[in-house]
Amino acid sequence: MSGVPEIRESTAADSAEIESIYPQAFPDEDLVSLVHSLLEDEAVRLSLVTTIGEQIVGHVMFTYCGIDGSDTRAALLGPLAVRPDHQRQGIGSAIVQDGLRRLKGAGVAMVLVLGDPAYYSRLGFTADDNVLPPYELPDDWAGAWQSQCLVTGAARAAGKLLVPVQWRQVALWAP
Repeated sequence: MSGVPEIRESTAADSAEIESIYPQAFPDEDLVSLVHSLLEDEAVRLSLVTTIGEQIVGHVMFTYCGIDGSDTRAALLGPLAVRPDHQRQGIGSAIVQDGLRRLKGAGVAMVLVLGDPAYYSRLGFTADDNVLPPYELPDDWAGAWQSQCLVTGAARAAGKLLVPVQWRQVALWAP
């Protein structure tokens, strides 16, 4: 398949195709129910897709969050998936960077992610121990909890990340 990748906000008509990407990209994880519940609630998230022609080849979600004891506007990055036949082509990086730009424009000051430090460090994320995840993480995941400040010179927020109901499942935060 050839064509130029394009990034846009997802629509309700994209839901089934978006949900089909996750089992392909992560056959050992069940993320479909989380993705489905986030897609149904437009008020809590920014959802972007990368398309090539008419096919959706990548998807990312950013969920709007708060930080206990802070007025910092924050977002949680994830889930992120790219169809296996389109991985390692910069699609994931491009869609995340586009999302970060959109969030900054919307006044979000900080984005957090629980993910592979080798991948997310390339996108400007660093380990974070100021903002605590909603649930305690296993010790060997310490470096996987990361953040990126979108506002130059802003003070680093500290406190517990306050997530919407879709993320309040301990299984999403444990091996």
